[in-house]
Amino acid sequence: MIWELKKGYYRTIQAAARVGTKIVKFKIPELVSGAGSVNKLPDIMKEQRIDKVLIIVSRTIVKSGLLEDFFGKLKENNISYEIYDSVKPNPTIENIEDCLKVYKNSNCEAIVAIGGGSPIDCAKVAAARATNSNLQIKDLRGFFKVKKPIPPFFAVPTTAGSGSEVTIAAVVTDSNTHEKYAIADLKLVPDFAILDPELTVGVPQHLTASTGMDALTHAIEAYVGKNGTSYTNDKALKAIKLIIDNLENVYKDGTNIEGRNAMLVASNYAGEAFTRANVGYVHAIAHSIGGLYGVAHGLANAIILPKVLEYYGESVYIKLSEIAIYANLGDKNDDKKNLALKLIGTIKDMNKNMNIPLGIKELRQEDIPLISQRAIKEGNPSYPVPKIMSVNECEELLKNLLL
Repeated sequence: MIWELKKGYYRTIQAAARVGTKIVKFKIPELVSGAGSVNKLPDIMKEQRIDKVLIIVSRTIVKSGLLEDFFGKLKENNISYEIYDSVKPNPTIENIEDCLKVYKNSNCEAIVAIGGGSPIDCAKVAAARATNSNLQIKDLRGFFKVKKPIPPFFAVPTTAGSGSEVTIAAVVTDSNTHEKYAIADLKLVPDFAILDPELTVGVPQHLTASTGMDALTHAIEAYVGKNGTSYTNDKALKAIKLIIDNLENVYKDGTNIEGRNAMLVASNYAGEAFTRANVGYVHAIAHSIGGLYGVAHGLANAIILPKVLEYYGESVYIKLSEIAIYANLGDKNDDKKNLALKLIGTIKDMNKNMNIPLGIKELRQEDIPLISQRAIKEGNPSYPVPKIMSVNECEELLKNLLL
């Protein structure tokens, strides 16, 4: 009886959020795309009269030499810059504060984030702290805690996965508690998103796979959840089809520029979908596992996704069958359950074909209760999931991820 009352309360909160989402006006970054598009950014900054910028970038990209023309263009435009290339795979509070010090000590006016989800997330929170110095990072946890607008912000994803270049969210790791949590605010959406497939060509196979499955998770969770709209459903479906059609191809041939571009677009669409419709238990569990063990977020999502979809069962058969039809995995006259299972089977096959394991090797039996408690605390009542999960059910699901 108590559990039923709790579920009713969760659904009430989610319904209120659904109404709020339809009222709120989401900022859409100005999009610049295509091969070599990162080199257009210095001219954009010059038009905005920016004289000094902090570039938060993955060290791998700097070493690759792919940004030499970009740096040269900045100098031509008399834009000075500082580089911060020490972002951790799961940016910590200390990491972000170090980045903020560079921004302030160098008197920067704007921020460019170049990299995967981690550099962009780090940049978002550092930007929020730059103009909201009276608030600590822990004060920003949750929704709509950023009081003042952030500095001019440009995001350049180098992996096709997080969609962070269009989202309201950033994920932070507390290195003391080993907990990951989200900071979400409309002010965190970048002003410009630069989608340059040439910057993704050197991404190694395992990262191509995990980030691509991360984007797929965003799109599927946005679509099967209860807060979707015609806009988010359209973006999610397009993203899913692009990923199913292109991810394994670019995994096999990383130099496939057309495929790389398609994946960046898919990640962008998925980001637009989930930043409005929200995610679900795949993310809640992945955040908990990532915070405790440092498991890469995309990899955790890839492994957990089919397990959670199977847990949802018949509550998602209709939605999954719609995805399967859109992705040309079946016919509209097929049985909905069979179509749903065909989609789940396709996800499993994609994981297998890209050497993504069936479980999480770091996961320990004795940690399952803590992981479950953290995941359910994150998921309930915030995520508008198709079927509400209890702590005990989460523990049973996690046992299936042990290797």
